[in-house]
Parts: sequence; C-alpha cells; structure tokens
Amino acid sequence: MNTIIIEDEKPSARRLQRMLSSLGIEANTMLHSVEESIIWFQNNAHPDLIFLDIQLSDGLSFEIFEAIDIKSAVIFTTAYDEYALQAFKLNSIDYLLKPIDDDELAKAIKKYQERLPQKQAVTLDFNDIKKLLVNPIDRDYKKRFSVKVGQHLKLINIEDIECFYSENKGTYLYTNEGRSYLLDTTLELLENDLEPQTFFRISRKFFVNINAIKDMVSYTNSRLQIKLNTYNDDEVIVARERVKDFKAWLE
Repeated sequence: MNTIIIEDEKPSARRLQRMLSSLGIEANTMLHSVEESIIWFQNNAHPDLIFLDIQLSDGLSFEIFEAIDIKSAVIFTTAYDEYALQAFKLNSIDYLLKPIDDDELAKAIKKYQERLPQKQAVTLDFNDIKKLLVNPIDRDYKKRFSVKVGQHLKLINIEDIECFYSENKGTYLYTNEGRSYLLDTTLELLENDLEPQTFFRISRKFFVNINAIKDMVSYTNSRLQIKLNTYNDDEVIVARERVKDFKAWLE
C-alpha cells in the first residue's frame, strides 16, 4: 500500500508514522503544507491512501483538492470536527479526531482495506458525519498542569491560564497572576490537550484563553492584535491565515 502523510506539525506526523508502522503500513513520504503538497502531487504518482490533516501551516488542505484532481483515498486527521461535512464530499474513508486513538486508526485502515477489493466508491458514511456534527466525540482535556518551581511541583488549574506561548525553543504557560512557567511539552502536543472551545491557537507562537481576552484591535496585513487581561510581555497577534477561523471560534 502506497501511503503518505500530510501534516504540518512534524511531531504529530512522526507519531502517526509510528502508529502506522505498528500496523504494518509504511508512510515514507511526509508533506507539511498546502504548497508543498500541490507541488508533490504535480510531480509524483498519487498514492493509494493519504492521511491528511485539515489545518496546515499555509491554509486548509481542501485547497489541495481545488488545485489537483486527486484520486487517492483519504483519511482525514484533525483536532476539530467542524470540517466533517466538507470532508464528506471528497474521497473520504474516515475522519479521525486528534489525539488519534490506536483502535480508531486500525478500524479506519480496515475500512479502507475492506472496500478496496470491491472497488466501491470511497465515501465517509453519512451516519458517522451526523454523529460528528451533532454529538462531537467527548474527550478528556487537561484540567491542570504541573510545573516545577525550584525543587517543588506546583499545580495550576486550566482556568487560571491566560495563554500558552513559545519562546527560545521553550513552551510556557502564563497565569492570570502574571507569572510564566516553563512546560515540558510543545505547542503542537498541547493542541491535543486543550479544550478547543476555550483555547485557540492564533499563531505558531500562541494559544489564548477566550476568557482572558479583554480587547481586539485591527493590525497590519489584515491581522488582529489581542489584548489579554494581564499578559503584555509581547505582542499577541492572530496570524492572517487564522483570522477567519478565529472570528468563527469567538462566536
């Protein structure tokens, strides 16, 4: 089976690659953006199966289908369920919500393999779509974080965190008390731990808590500047490609 992974977060891509390898499937090609993917499809034979993240660094992966007539089967992987109906219109085998579960991944692979001999049209079952849209999968998100303070560990409740940010290759949380704490993780991995109705990744550098936003101001290049309750160490800017999704998230 010729398989590729399209995922902008490299740690997530490598994790999925390892999960597939444990199922006997090798995905040796990994792409990380809409632009890179379009160029790749223009110059390579299309694979049997694509594992496709929806939100890539330079846009939504649906843009790839607008530019290229892709015949490959697709298993979508994403942290959000609002794109399920749009994915349904494409060559979808399944729609896996992050963090991807081993059993769900195995079931998706089995679904693809069972349909292959009959050469049936590969479409996502409408009942699955309906479940995703009406009753999103319940997941346990982190309620608190443990941070190291000297020789001690301190617990910080999620509601006390204004934002998460990256700086000098480190990842930090910032509390409503005005203090930053270093975390042993990355923003990419945090995406699977944070409740998406409360936290939104506005850029490569920031996750913000909707309850900590006190003001929003128009900024250069069609971007937005966010003012948080106490955080003011750096400008908090919504990346231009995320502004539309950010506004939808606010509502």
